Amino acid sequence: MQDIYFAYFMGALLAMVIVLYGVRLVSRGAAHSERVGQIGGTALISQGVMDTTYWALDPFVRVFVAMRFTPNMITWSALFFGIGAGVAVAFGWFGLCCVLGVWSTFLDILDGQVARKTQSSSNSGELLDAAIDRYTEFALVAGLIVFLRDSLPLMCLALAALLACFMVSYASAKAEALQVKAPRGLMRRHERATYILAPAGFTPLVGPWIHAHVDALPSYSLVLAGLVMVAVVGNFAAIQRFVRIGRALR
Repeated sequence: MQDIYFAYFMGALLAMVIVLYGVRLVSRGAAHSERVGQIGGTALISQGVMDTTYWALDPFVRVFVAMRFTPNMITWSALFFGIGAGVAVAFGWFGLCCVLGVWSTFLDILDGQVARKTQSSSNSGELLDAAIDRYTEFALVAGLIVFLRDSLPLMCLALAALLACFMVSYASAKAEALQVKAPRGLMRRHERATYILAPAGFTPLVGPWIHAHVDALPSYSLVLAGLVMVAVVGNFAAIQRFVRIGRALR
């Protein structure tokens, strides 16, 4: 029952961002991030939502720069929170998983923003960031696999989502290694995190209600729906990327 308070916290945080951004829209218009303009939005997460996220994180960028946090320090912090999210979900603490996972994702954004702000970007930093991304993503999905260990079909679903996570990233990395422009597509890292963590955050709030009204559906049905999205759309997107890379090589 205590897990629901973490969901309340994330809900309050989201509401605060929406209210503050509403004030921003009225007073100064929409925020636009140069970084978001480079990577663009997709049908899964629009560019407007991404611009809002980067706008909300900008004060943290300024604080971290003022406190002389290095990008690598922030990257390692993202790993700490990411592993924590995986451990939390393995024990069924979906609200806590959402809190830790969201902050891990935010820190993954902030390390790059701080690096650009302080002009301290480096190849070694990008390598560390890429490696930490894979470990944090594995920790989250691995935690779900542990939680679903009593059901072979659901474990296979989580494994399919894990496969999508790594194949989408591998396709982009392979394109860069072959000196081909990495094709854009769906289920990028921040989208995968969103479609797993958002359902986890809502689970303590509406999961028991779903199970009470439809006995066949478990209380964590929203998380399963998120895994289905990542598994189906992610693996399709990975195959699509490889096809596009193959065409570019020809």
